[in-house]
Amino acid sequence: MPKNKTHSGAKKRFRITGTGKIMRQRANHVHKFHEKSPQHARRLANDVIVAAADTKVVKRLLGK
Repeated sequence: MPKNKTHSGAKKRFRITGTGKIMRQRANHVHKFHEKSPQHARRLANDVIVAAADTKVVKRLLGK
């Protein structure tokens, strides 16, 4: 049997915490900050937990 490979795109976008939760970054926090208010930019800076409906798929892509 060949080894399972981790999805290259998924490993760049998701991380698993010590308790097993899957975290992701918020969208729109990359560039064009001069168009966003500082309050909006700060809110986007925090990582969030992946939705429960997507958790199973993401874990499979990460090989967990």
